Amino acid sequence: MSELTTQVRELLAAEPALRPVDMAKRLSVSEWELMCCLPQEMVCLLDGRHAQTVLERVAEWGPVTTIMEVAGSIFEVKASLPRGRLGHGYYNLFGEPGQLHGHLKLDAIRHLALQSKPHRGKEAHAMVFFGADGRCIFKIYLGRDEKGALFPEQITAFHELKELQHG
Repeated sequence: MSELTTQVRELLAAEPALRPVDMAKRLSVSEWELMCCLPQEMVCLLDGRHAQTVLERVAEWGPVTTIMEVAGSIFEVKASLPRGRLGHGYYNLFGEPGQLHGHLKLDAIRHLALQSKPHRGKEAHAMVFFGADGRCIFKIYLGRDEKGALFPEQITAFHELKELQHG
């Protein structure tokens, strides 16, 4: 076990509610490096070439929460992810009003992490997209109903994404 893996496990034991991004800052590593050291039950690591497949599947799941954190500010979109189309070097998202719109540079995504770690005391699962520098580009968390419960069909679909690790 590497020294970093030992540090990550000690930090998880001492502060289980700490977000991975904050753990990475505390340990002075990239968020991707931290993901690589999380226990296997918390993370499934995927190559970035699976990004389009993951996005296409998530577009069928219904409401999710897409998060972008930039310079300490956190932006969230709570809606179903629109289907994308390739064009002009981007994966273009043209959603309905209220959905995410934008142009994603798929070849900038080098790694993905399927993260299962409680957030604020609740079960949480996210697909985390990373650039070559190990920084998070964006995250997509499973959606919740009006009572705050995860949608069971999304949990199943999330775990099915782990099959991509072998493909």
